[in-house]
Formats: sequence, C-alpha cells, structure tokens
Amino acid sequence: MVDKSPDAFRTISEVADDLDLPQHVLRFWETRFSQIRPLKRGGGRRYYRPDDVDLLRGVRQLLYGQGYTIKGVQRILREQGLRSVQALGRGEITAPMPPPRSASGLENDEDDFAPEDEREPIPDEDGQLSRPAMRVLAGPAGGIVLSPDALRSLQSALSELLECRRLLAAARGQVGQDLELEQG
Repeated sequence: MVDKSPDAFRTISEVADDLDLPQHVLRFWETRFSQIRPLKRGGGRRYYRPDDVDLLRGVRQLLYGQGYTIKGVQRILREQGLRSVQALGRGEITAPMPPPRSASGLENDEDDFAPEDEREPIPDEDGQLSRPAMRVLAGPAGGIVLSPDALRSLQSALSELLECRRLLAAARGQVGQDLELEQG
C-alpha cells in the first residue's frame, strides 16, 4: 500500500484500522457526537480529514483509556471544546483530561465515568450491544494511559508500598540501634 501524506483524507476502513476499531463503531460515534462529521461523497462514502482522525483518537482515549462514558465525553466536548479532545488525540495532552464540571460547577456527575464492568455498550455488526473490555492503551511517546479505576488501584498499591518502605526503614533503624548497643 502507498503511504499517504499526513494531510490526506482517510477512508473509514483506514481510520478503523488505525484506531483498532470496527467501522460500525465509528458510524455509531457519529450518532452520539455531533462534532464527528466526516466528508461524505457519493454512495455515502466517508472521508476523514486529519482533524477528524485526531478527534476520533481523542474520543477513543477518553472512552477506553480514561473511562469516560459517552455522556462524559459529550460534556468534555461541550465544556472544554473540540480542540482539547483533538489535542489529546494528537498526543499533545498526555495526562488524563480534567473531569468536566456538573451543571452546578461544584462536582462531577456520576454519569461521566463508568466502572470497568459498566463501560458504554458498543453495537456490533448486528446492532447487538456489548461492553468493551478495559484495556491499558499505549499513549503518546510510549506513555501509558490508564482508566480511572486502574489508576486508583495503582495509587493504592503505591501507598501500601510506601508504608512498607517506611516500616522497613524503621525496622532497619531499630536493628542498627540494637547492634550498636551490643557492640558498645
């Protein structure tokens, strides 16, 4: 296959392959995110501009990498704008997107995130809904993007390891003091 210019339009099959998603998921996202508007030619053929691909990549990362629901991604698009999600898709933003604010501006809606076993359903080829398995995605420059649940688990494990380190240091200090007393 001939490599295309980075500015070239991409077909739905090229974008689906690039994002490791079925084509029907991209068509489904068009129904949920009004910002996804590929150019459509005769026979309904879709052509995606580079900005469209960046947006799709950002949406994919928010849904599968950071654990947002479709409603949560819609809120991010509405409140933080299309460009922030495209920047995430291009790898210009590597940290998790800040959670969107609720209507009151004080806290996040519970509907913005879904536990790993309650991710947004994705229609399969026959229109049946299934929930995607949570995956750890390779982020830009080899970084790793984790779901909020995975991040919380790692932070908890880190806290436990730090406490173990503190206890070991305290024990070593006590052992050192005991040896000094015996030798002294």
